[in-house]
Amino acid sequence: MTTRTAVRRTTLGAGGLTLLLATTHAANDAFANILPAFLPTIQQRFDLGEAVLAGFVALISFSSNVLQAFAGALADRWGRRRAAALGLILGSVLMSLLPVVPTPWALFVLLAIGGLGSAIYHPAAASMARATGARKSLAVGLFTSGGPLGSALMPVLALWMLRSYGAWSIPWLALIGVALGVALLAFGPEQVRPERAQRPRIFDAALFRGPVGALAFAGILRAVAYISFLNAMPLYLVNVRGYAADAEIVGFTLAAFQIAASLGVILVGYLDGRIGRLPLITGSMLLGIPTLLATLAVEPGTLAFYLLAAAAGAFTNAPIPLLVVSAQNLAPHAVATASGMLMGFTWGVAGVAYIAFGALQQTIGLQPAMALGFVFLLPAALLAYRTLTRHREALA
Repeated sequence: MTTRTAVRRTTLGAGGLTLLLATTHAANDAFANILPAFLPTIQQRFDLGEAVLAGFVALISFSSNVLQAFAGALADRWGRRRAAALGLILGSVLMSLLPVVPTPWALFVLLAIGGLGSAIYHPAAASMARATGARKSLAVGLFTSGGPLGSALMPVLALWMLRSYGAWSIPWLALIGVALGVALLAFGPEQVRPERAQRPRIFDAALFRGPVGALAFAGILRAVAYISFLNAMPLYLVNVRGYAADAEIVGFTLAAFQIAASLGVILVGYLDGRIGRLPLITGSMLLGIPTLLATLAVEPGTLAFYLLAAAAGAFTNAPIPLLVVSAQNLAPHAVATASGMLMGFTWGVAGVAYIAFGALQQTIGLQPAMALGFVFLLPAALLAYRTLTRHREALA
């Protein structure tokens, strides 16, 4: 028995809906991932060590990502359009307050609650993206591209506003997320709530034990490398290379990394039907290792540095839409849940694991700890290859 999904025609066509979903994804992730840009200023403002900062990274990763695996089941039950719109509005409003919190404890509470918006948004929106066209990998790739693009633009914009107008200018950015959330509520496709017997479980242990769980674990290892660059590179530029906490190079480096990450997911979505999903997933992960390591060997701010940062972002992020579609193919009865496991749960667990890397940064130094995080791409590629070769139906 097949669960019914979309039942009413949105006033937007497939192209318009894909554009709307990609734009809302950009806004959602811009706010959900705003923390790295402010880590150096938070460190100086509250006189915190790297281990405490890593704890904040882990907290936002847990609240915004780990819980996606369960929020996906709720979205399947409650309605994906409403869940995505509510999540975007909630996250935008709360996370925009990050630069003005008065104490570290207030920051803790803000991250714990603010991240829930992203947890609610992601699986619901990813499920809608899959249904926008016949080429699922490309549709999910276009949707996925919005996330790193928004994350790339936010550091540049937020740090410029911080330098020019002060911390209290940042909360005004929440209006962008609120407006897009309302648009998604108005134009997103509706979903018929499945019959009680067909509703996915809030926690489906079989998904975690099976091939979807294996792909999620590969995604966790991949996310460790991505998160290591994203969160440690600003600290590396400031504490090792001697740049100011609000220096332009911090925002530009994160922008180069994440804009290329955005383009990478579109490219592999396009190439999926031409080259094949398996070589694209494993090949991009393996190529990510030398490019990530090379960013630590060249002079920051040079053309070579930015090109390497861009290549690293593209290779490290490219597997996401292909892993998501593969997991969705393996769990057609729980598409949003599988989406949440691959899009959010993986990021969240990797973010929680980043606590250990924060301790390593203080113990052995930033550069060795970053390099260790980068090589996690190797076991990620091997596990993805092993899982997908055993379950060929995921490659269809």
